Amino acid sequence: MTVSIVRFGGSNCDRDAERALDHLGVDAEIVWHEDGLPEDATGVMLPGGFSYGDYLRAGAMAARSPIMDEVRAAAEDGVPVLGVCNGAQIGSESGLTGGAFTTNRSARFQCEHVHLRVENADTPWTAAYDEGDVIEIPIAHGEGRFEITDDRLDTLREEDRVLFRYCDADGEATEAANPNGSKDNVAGILGEDEHVAVLMPHPERATLPDVGRTDGQGVLRGFAAE
Repeated sequence: MTVSIVRFGGSNCDRDAERALDHLGVDAEIVWHEDGLPEDATGVMLPGGFSYGDYLRAGAMAARSPIMDEVRAAAEDGVPVLGVCNGAQIGSESGLTGGAFTTNRSARFQCEHVHLRVENADTPWTAAYDEGDVIEIPIAHGEGRFEITDDRLDTLREEDRVLFRYCDADGEATEAANPNGSKDNVAGILGEDEHVAVLMPHPERATLPDVGRTDGQGVLRGFAAE
C-alpha cells in the first residue's frame, strides 16, 4: 500500500498526514498535483489546508485540477480515497461525495477538539471502532458546515453512509455539540462506495502519541484494511 497525499498550492496538512501514516506503518508519499497521480498509487489522501486560498469556495479550484480526474478514476477502480478538512471540501466539490461544506454558523475559523459519534462501524475507515463509540478529534476550519438537501440526506441515512456525527462527551448529537452548524450534526460521510470517505475533523492530528490523543488512528488505518 502506497498512499499518494495530493499537495495543492495552499495545502498545509500534507506533512502531518505523511507522518501519521508512517507512524501506522503505511507507506505514503506527497505528490504535487501538477505531476499527476502515480501509477502505483494504491490509496489517495486529500489533505487539509487552504488550497488556492479558498477562492470562490473552499476546495472549488483544487477540485478542477486535472489530477482530480485521475483520483475519480482511481476511486471507480476501487482505490481507497480519504478527504480531510480542505480535502473533504475538494472531495465534495469534485463529486466524490454528496453535499457541500460552507461557512461555519459562527462565520469564524474554529480550531478546537470535538467529540464524534461513530455511526457506521462497518467500513474500512471505522472498522477499528464500534458503532456508538465516542472519539475526540480536532477541527480547524472556517467552512466546515455540511449542507445537503433533505432528500439526499435521507438517502445517506437509508444507505448508512453517515460515518460520524458531532456529539457531546456522552454521545448525544445535540445542537450545542455541533461546532459549525452542520446539517444533522454530520461530520463525515461515505461516497457511493465505502472505500471513499470525507470528514472535516483531522484524524492525522490525533494519531501520534507524542502530541496527544490517538483517537484518529482508526480512521487512517482504513488505508491498510484488506
